[in-house]
Amino acid sequence: MKKTIALLLALILVLSLTACGPKKDAASSLNTTTPGVLTMATNAAFPPYEYMENGKIVGIDAEIAGAIAEKLGLELQIDDMEFDSITTAVQGGKADIGLAGMTVTEERKEAVDFTVSYATGVQVVIVTEDSAITSVDDLFAEGANHVIGVQRNTTGDLYTTWDLEDEGLATINRYSKGVDAVQALVTGKVDCVVIDNEPAKAFVASIGGLKILETEYVLEDYAAAMSKDKPELYEAVNKALQELIDDGTVQKIVDKYIPAE
Repeated sequence: MKKTIALLLALILVLSLTACGPKKDAASSLNTTTPGVLTMATNAAFPPYEYMENGKIVGIDAEIAGAIAEKLGLELQIDDMEFDSITTAVQGGKADIGLAGMTVTEERKEAVDFTVSYATGVQVVIVTEDSAITSVDDLFAEGANHVIGVQRNTTGDLYTTWDLEDEGLATINRYSKGVDAVQALVTGKVDCVVIDNEPAKAFVASIGGLKILETEYVLEDYAAAMSKDKPELYEAVNKALQELIDDGTVQKIVDKYIPAE
């Protein structure tokens, strides 16, 4: 009888330990770049999605990644790099996830997998207050020949290249950071800048003499980029992100940085 009770107690102990351990076991099996860590690649010059504050990378994408990592029982590490290095970092296994206000495009889908979309972005046009460009339509007018500033390899770069430069309607000047493109506009090196609406608003608010055209350039969906070679990690991250969207966490994060007008 005592032997039977001892065996039952031992079995209960084993079952209780098993019940307490799944989160850790699940996290350790996700094949992240660094065990126990979710490494996020970003370009911290894209407010309010990612930017530096008191020496720390903050913003919408940083908080969403933090919420995903918490759900998966992982720590979050954020690596700042040039925007056009993010896809390469994810492809090459140097980062687990690319979050940088990154738009889903067919070209990018050839290199990486994208999660569900967590936000909608709007590409807009910044001009000087006295600019002759008064509408996006002016960029497409017959005989147009404007010089347009963009951040290299962003969708502003891609769309203006396809729509305008390839059609002989514009020359595209590419910069490593959005703020550099805006400074080129201020100094007269470009006629306008095509960039995401949220950083555009931040730049116009901090730099005098600029405005955003009322007509938008293009609407786009933002999602996280991930390696095609890590399906288990992709499924776990995508599921966690969808849950955060469904329970309202993502919207709360977005509202924190982009209050409803």
